[in-house]
Amino acid sequence: MTTDATAEESGAHPRFAEALEELGLADLLPRVRRFPDATRTAAEAAAAIGCELSQICKSLIFAADGVPVLVLMDGASRVDVELVRQELGVEKVTRAKTEVVRETTGYAIGGVPPFGHRTRTRVLADRSLLDHDVVWAAAGTPYTVFPMDPKTLVAHAGGTLVDVREQHL
Repeated sequence: MTTDATAEESGAHPRFAEALEELGLADLLPRVRRFPDATRTAAEAAAAIGCELSQICKSLIFAADGVPVLVLMDGASRVDVELVRQELGVEKVTRAKTEVVRETTGYAIGGVPPFGHRTRTRVLADRSLLDHDVVWAAAGTPYTVFPMDPKTLVAHAGGTLVDVREQHL
């Protein structure tokens, strides 16, 4: 059982530390990195870590016909909501409101990890994440991140690989 002290030591949110334990990933806890300044945005996280912007895995909550859905996207790209709409076969996709994000995941925007959420949601993972050997994702707080191979991350998130990033012409 993960103790609060273990979670506190790593800087990971206690709920996320518990999720790692339940998933058999407790060995990731020592690899969680805590920064004195917020890593709330992909740019802040990449600068703090010293990695490419596209190596950041953003965990974004959208409302698909009012139902929360998690989209995992590389930090250098934006989600094309029309592609998400088509992928899900729904009428309307919008960014979820702050309170919906917290209610659904148990975390604040800027610290939402790719898994270990309060409720189970449908997960779409953009294929661009697979362009890297390692990606960095939030560990439940706006100050903490953890590294993971993207295929493993998508698998633990229960994600479906899709192409939902904005294409620049």
